[in-house]
Amino acid sequence: MRFAMSTQKRSRREFLGTLAGSMAASLPLLEKSQARAAAGEMTYRTLGRSGEKVSMIGLGGYHIGVPRDEQESTRIIRTAIDHGINFMDNCWDYHDGESEVRMGKALRDGYRKRVFLMTKTDGQVKEAWNKQLEDCLRRLGTDMIDLVQFHEVIRMSDPDRIFGPNGAFEAALAARKAGKIRYIGFTGHKDPDIHLKMLSTGFAHDFTFDAVQMPLNIMDAHYHSFAKKVVPVLVQHGIGVLGMKPLAGGLILRSQTVTPIECLHYAMNLPTSVVINGCDSMERLNQALQAAHTFKPMGTKELAALLAKTTAAGTDGKYERFKNTHDFDGTWQNPQWLG
Repeated sequence: MRFAMSTQKRSRREFLGTLAGSMAASLPLLEKSQARAAAGEMTYRTLGRSGEKVSMIGLGGYHIGVPRDEQESTRIIRTAIDHGINFMDNCWDYHDGESEVRMGKALRDGYRKRVFLMTKTDGQVKEAWNKQLEDCLRRLGTDMIDLVQFHEVIRMSDPDRIFGPNGAFEAALAARKAGKIRYIGFTGHKDPDIHLKMLSTGFAHDFTFDAVQMPLNIMDAHYHSFAKKVVPVLVQHGIGVLGMKPLAGGLILRSQTVTPIECLHYAMNLPTSVVINGCDSMERLNQALQAAHTFKPMGTKELAALLAKTTAAGTDGKYERFKNTHDFDGTWQNPQWLG
């Protein structure tokens, strides 16, 4: 028992040290961010080596399809943009495309020009990927999407299929050349090692992703951690870090260990380009804006104290069930989406 506790403490110290190193280069920007936040302004960060400026908080696309009233979705999106949130997340399969349809309508009347638009596709072969991209363009009402990501890279076999013969990677390169998309990334929520394989497979094909999306929340630090294993690699290669599930869809709050604002601040304190937060109501949007406006970079002691509050609750993945069950795996339940 003593050995296990000692190992756990050492692991935490190593994580805090790695995090401190990753954040050191960003310190001047964080200080400027703090000043903007104090003035009630949105903070913008750089999306990896792309140079694109994106809001530190992004609007999650799944939750846009939750309100029964489509006008409420429009209100959430436009209010978010009017308050400085310029990163829009979406996906081909969210609510059978309804999330993209709603976002496309909300981005009319000049709003499209004010945002960095991202969506995701499930297809892993050319034909499926191309069809899904065309669906996304039509639903979103645009002829170009800023960032398209291979969605749910959650199986060790996924990278080989995407980069293999007739794979979706070739289709994505062709779409970028044709001006339909600007940047290419991938997402996943299952296992950091799968992310590392996807990255290394890209490197083997002389390709470096522009952005990578993964769960980055206060429980992740204790269980199959993307922050520990993947984020340092992304920072090293200038790849945009997209954090998702900062509250794990509300699961983390059931642990009664931390507040929503603490969850969001933790994710913002990582070297994230943007923290994507699902907002299915104006209350949730206001909460996200409050977190962005009150964020201050945490010191090592403050961060350690916050992590200590969630150590016991976070060690078995109980509050990150997307990592150890299939309940959140859309492409597991609908394998035909992969092509």
